[in-house]
Amino acid sequence: MKNIFIYYLMSFIPFGLVIWLVKTKPMDSWTIIGLILFYSFVYRPYIDGKRLVEKNIIQKKDIWKMIFPWKTREFFNELYLK
Repeated sequence: MKNIFIYYLMSFIPFGLVIWLVKTKPMDSWTIIGLILFYSFVYRPYIDGKRLVEKNIIQKKDIWKMIFPWKTREFFNELYLK
């Protein structure tokens, strides 16, 4: 995922899907809350960590540390701009 366009697609399309589910309300609110929490604490840190591993910035064993918000801020330039 060195390509920034693919990274943005992988990051924001699932969140857009969750937003669409909120607007159309095909599920109950607890399911939507669960999806938002899954996106925030599992999916997005994994995608961010995977991008950093492929760019040789962090090691694969350190992907779990991306759960912490200050880690994402620490690598902001590498994740979103380069």
